[in-house]
Amino acid sequence: MRVMVVLSLLLNVAVLVPVCAGLVGKAGWAQAAYGEDTPARRILLSVYAAILLLSVALLFHREPRAVAALLAVQVVYKLATPFAVGTLANPVVVCNLGIAAFHTATLAAMWWGGAFGGPGGPEPSQ
Repeated sequence: MRVMVVLSLLLNVAVLVPVCAGLVGKAGWAQAAYGEDTPARRILLSVYAAILLLSVALLFHREPRAVAALLAVQVVYKLATPFAVGTLANPVVVCNLGIAAFHTATLAAMWWGGAFGGPGGPEPSQ
């Protein structure tokens, strides 16, 4: 379980460092994948930066419930992207679905490993 948590957080860092740099630097691939530099794209950059910073912080202070909350929010929004974009042909959508699958596996490992009172873990206090 701990390995999966670290891998999910490292995956966030590994993906978001170049993505944020590309969005800030207005890289051609970022424009092709995310569209023109607009206020909406800058808001997305802010969300990505928040996920990146929280992922780095959680690598040093692994609070299971905070990790689970971060990953769960990511899974939900990433699974929503094909519906929002209307295609599976966009590279961001494809990456989001892969990352959502990995984070779902991490959340399942946390649950089954008893990270927050699930099967295999201590009973939650009453």
